[in-house]
Formats: sequence, structure tokens, C-alpha cells
Amino acid sequence: MTEFAIPSHPLRIATAQAPVAPGDVVANAATVARLVRGAGDGGARVVVFAEKFLTGYEPELIRADPGRCAVNGVGDPRLAPVVAACRESGVVAVVGAAVYDGGELFVSALVVDGAGVRARYDKQVLFKAEHAVYRPGSVGFTLEVEEWRLGLGICYDSGFPEHARAAALDGCHAYVVGALFGVAGGYHESRIWFPARAFDNTVYAVLANHVGRTGEWETCGSSAVWGPDGRVVAEAGPDGEEIVFADLTPDALHTAREAEPMLRDLRELRELGESRELGDAWGAGVVPRRAVRAAAAATPPR
Repeated sequence: MTEFAIPSHPLRIATAQAPVAPGDVVANAATVARLVRGAGDGGARVVVFAEKFLTGYEPELIRADPGRCAVNGVGDPRLAPVVAACRESGVVAVVGAAVYDGGELFVSALVVDGAGVRARYDKQVLFKAEHAVYRPGSVGFTLEVEEWRLGLGICYDSGFPEHARAAALDGCHAYVVGALFGVAGGYHESRIWFPARAFDNTVYAVLANHVGRTGEWETCGSSAVWGPDGRVVAEAGPDGEEIVFADLTPDALHTAREAEPMLRDLRELRELGESRELGDAWGAGVVPRRAVRAAAAATPPR
């Protein structure tokens, strides 16, 4: 069996949070460009932004005027400042946006470098009312930066263990998510999901969250990075603009995977399952089951 490869050198990643302007792609692109440069000044090779950062969350505004309030999926000149900032700083940006493409709307993460918008991941697991506005994505996405493999997710994706597991089984070293977590219960929710995604898969987990108000949501900030042991590496405050840096290291991955070999063992079980004609069941986290109904208990003595 081929072992999961571990990079030979660290990667500095940044997660950025800042207020956004509702439906104003030009203003938000300027904010992204400024924060990309800030991430580069801090030595980051990758910087991550919140879900729909370029457009604001704003589903009704975006649905009413997608040509103005969403990013054009076939090429949008309003993103030129972001491309320029990536080129000047040597940073790869993962930027959330509502994207309008082929007459359909998607919740997307755009991968931007100095050459332009290189790729797009569309959110696979839509949240409640999003189904009325957006189409779900159909495939997962792995971003390669140097020797590091980063599995992308968007907000509600991260609530499903299978989503991060698919990234880990694809050899990813980090699970990278732009999201919107609100003040009501979002901090608590994110602090359950992200350490679990990290620990269960022995990968880094990276969260970029909103601050302030977007759409109907008051958000809780606290963008963060968790290590492959599930412990917090770096965390932003609950409000205000901030860039948080973390060094992803090969040593931390190796140590975690030696201490907690679930990923390696799962792969072995998966291969064993396939050899026994169980198909891809182990990879999906589902195996054949059987059930037994116990007899009714006798009336206990008084």
C-alpha cells in the first residue's frame, strides 16, 4: 500500500476576516487585494477568505441582480485588483463569491494567483434557503500549492464529516473552508466541527469567517487554524479586521499520524473492503450492517 505523502517543508497560510459591502464586488475586491498584500507581507503563501466575501452573503440582492451583485463565472474584470495583488505578493488567494455562470448561481470559492482566476470550487452541501437561489456543486476540489494538498470546503460542507474525509483520502494535508458562522450559536458550532474534522483525519483545518453583518446574519468572526491533533494553532478575535497566520509543518502531520493512525488504517480497511467486493463502502464511511431485535424484557420483580 502506498503511504500518504507528507510535504518536505512548511507552508505559511493566512486566514483573513473583514467587513464586506453588500453586493459591491468592486469594493470587496479592493478589500481582498489589500488583505492579500498584508498576508504576503507576513510571509503567507496562501490566504483564505470567508464564504461569498466578494459579494456579501445577500441572497435576495444577488438573485435580483446577478449581473451586478455576483461574480461573472466566465471572467470578471472587477477581480483585476485581486489578481494584481496576488502577482505582486506571490500569494494564492482562496476567495468566496456568489458566481453567475450559464444563467445559474453558485456559492463558490475562487482560486486566484498572479495569472488570474485559476479554478473554482462550488459548494456541494447547500444550507436551507440556499436551495431556492443556488445550484449545488457536483465535485470536490483539491488545491496543490508546492507540495501541500488543500481540500476546499464552503461553510455547511464542513458540517458533514464525509466531506473532509474525502479530502483526506485524496491525500490532502489541510481542510480549508470559507464560511459564515453567526453570533447565535456559530462559535460553538464551529468549535465542534473544525477540531473534529482535523483530528478525525489528522489534517490541518482552516476557517475564514465573516465579521459584522452580512445579509440577515450577525457573524462571530474568530477565524482560526487547528492542527492535525485538533488543537487550536491560531485564532482571530470575534470582530474587526484581522489576518491570522499559521505555519503548517510536516513534523506536526507526521507526529499526529503516528499517534492517531486512523487515516492509514481506514485506507487499509478500504482496500480490504474492496478486495471483498464491498465496493467503495469504506471510503464513504458506510459498511454493511446487520440488526438483531432483542426479546422483550420480563417484568422486573418488585
